[in-house]
Amino acid sequence: MYWLLRAPEGTAAEIAAALASLSEGVVYCSICCDLGGVDPCPICAHPNRDDSTVLVVEQPQDIAAFERSGEYRGRYHVLHGAISPLDGIGADQLKVRELLERLRDGTVTEVILATDPDVEGDATALYIGRLLAGIGGVKVTRLAHGISVGTEIEYADAMSLARALENRRLFG
Repeated sequence: MYWLLRAPEGTAAEIAAALASLSEGVVYCSICCDLGGVDPCPICAHPNRDDSTVLVVEQPQDIAAFERSGEYRGRYHVLHGAISPLDGIGADQLKVRELLERLRDGTVTEVILATDPDVEGDATALYIGRLLAGIGGVKVTRLAHGISVGTEIEYADAMSLARALENRRLFG
């Protein structure tokens, strides 16, 4: 705030105008529900992405994190939130119906639930997982949780250690 008060005259007005026009030109991708400047978004329009896999995330910015990894080459679906009864957010306020529509043609064979590893994210993943369990030919998976690479075990929190044990896999 103090920076803004000391800024050259007109700076506050320029920032206010930029904020006011922020949503102009921003559209939902009609396929994945991401936010951007074009519909469909560049990822949905890309011909070399794997159409058989959809990674479900809570927020648009989660896509950027997966894209930075360079490991995922499938499609995305953005829910725009997570189930949170305490905040008055139910499944009907998320983009779940749009996800179900995407699965109708049988192209998608795997849905990866990549919601946050917290109470709301787990509730959302559980809800969607149960919804999708009745759809034949679609495998539903959840991101593994556990200890981050480079973390020393003595500094890991109890939940991360518990998840790491729960999600262990065969060695070798």
